[in-house]
Amino acid sequence: MNIRLAHIIFTALLLLCTDAKAQQSAGDSTSAKGKSLYIMGISEYHGEIIPCIKLPTLYVYAPIKFKSKRQQKQYNRLVRDVKKVLPLAIEIRTIIIETYELLQKMPDEKAKKRHLDNLEKGLKEQYTPRMKKLTLRQGKLLIKLVDRECNQNAYQLIKLFMGSFKAAFYNTFASLFGASLKKTYDPQGEDWLIEQVVVRVINGQL
Repeated sequence: MNIRLAHIIFTALLLLCTDAKAQQSAGDSTSAKGKSLYIMGISEYHGEIIPCIKLPTLYVYAPIKFKSKRQQKQYNRLVRDVKKVLPLAIEIRTIIIETYELLQKMPDEKAKKRHLDNLEKGLKEQYTPRMKKLTLRQGKLLIKLVDRECNQNAYQLIKLFMGSFKAAFYNTFASLFGASLKKTYDPQGEDWLIEQVVVRVINGQL
């Protein structure tokens, strides 16, 4: 994937997807005298107090029937791409949440801009080696998965925080490589198979 395009897409998504929400774990682990402990909830059942653990939803899908070896190869490639790109999308969501919370505590716009400039520089240094390894196909998938995590597409977010001109500029540049920052994630429509793979990867089924 062209590194300039990667920088534009990745930096914009990192700095602008402020509608993302953190997901909290069901329990917390700690230790005492070298022993691992797990803090869990409790519930009353027929007059007795019992431990209560909220388990994640397990989705069961019907086996996919491939019409050809080519179709199966495409599916296997999608699984590999999701496994490679999904961790990046999750990291982006986490960075955005932390950055957004930090920006709310800053005194003025000047301090916020200085922080974002420093963050952008640091992110480029940290993520450039990983972004250079992405293909254009994987870059497009990253745009979709970040939209999945942040609930808004990149174009809308850039327009909201950086203005219409920069949103149009970045999208035009991306279009030269066959990408679009206006692309949204549709788990019930054209992206149903991606969603199935994502859910299965998250649940450790793939």
